[in-house]
Amino acid sequence: MREIDVGEIGDAVARLAGEVAYRLGDAEKTALEGARGREESEPGRVALEEITENAVCAAKGVRPICQDTGLGVVFMDIGQDVHLTGGSLEDAVSDGLRRAVKESFLRASVCDSFTRANTGDGVPAILHTRIVTGDKIKVIFDAKGGGSENCSRLSMLTPADGREGVKAFAVETVEKAGAKSCPPLVVGIGVGGNFETCALLAKRALVRDLGEPNSDQGLASLEKEILEAANATGVGPSGLGGRVTVLAVHVEAAPCHIASLPVAVNLDCHAHRHGEVVL
Repeated sequence: MREIDVGEIGDAVARLAGEVAYRLGDAEKTALEGARGREESEPGRVALEEITENAVCAAKGVRPICQDTGLGVVFMDIGQDVHLTGGSLEDAVSDGLRRAVKESFLRASVCDSFTRANTGDGVPAILHTRIVTGDKIKVIFDAKGGGSENCSRLSMLTPADGREGVKAFAVETVEKAGAKSCPPLVVGIGVGGNFETCALLAKRALVRDLGEPNSDQGLASLEKEILEAANATGVGPSGLGGRVTVLAVHVEAAPCHIASLPVAVNLDCHAHRHGEVVL
């Protein structure tokens, strides 16, 4: 049995939350550069140039890429041979995020759902844990902005809607979002399970390595089809028109009830801020 102090997890969250706020990932930079090269719309190219320049300035100045530094979402895969010590896991995660908000100049964007009173420190985070084999802990931090999250959707389709129904719903979601979701987007899609499972699948799909196809050939084919159809909508970078509306589509699926076909589409903006570490 390996012991890990929850303080190490808090430190990892603080580090990841700060880093992803100002440093665009290599895959994201490559995707945006490629998008700029193939975008045919002049306004779209200008938007992509400004997005890229903004990311360069943010990294150079160690300042957030966007004023909306997001709601902290933490995925944690905890090895079953790990014994957590030193206090509460949730408290450690919140402490890490709280430190990041203060030290990395992140906007405190968490408030009471009804009174709208701001918590003032960016916490609590959204924490998802699962037990896996081994004696390590994988921590994934996702900074989820409000604009793209607000444009995300869930629908309980009927089995008869099938693959084409999932595809149509995903493309419709992208098209309806338009400029509000800050395209070009990364689209996470969860299919199956039940009401809550498909939403979590969609969120987990987002933090897969950008553009990495699903290992299932059928799902990889669906990802490609949705990507092509979404880019054919003409929404374009920043909603200014063009052929690059979506950078990548990631689909995750699970078995579901015979009477259901749940599908969730979780949109993420061009910044696509996430990072991970293994302890």
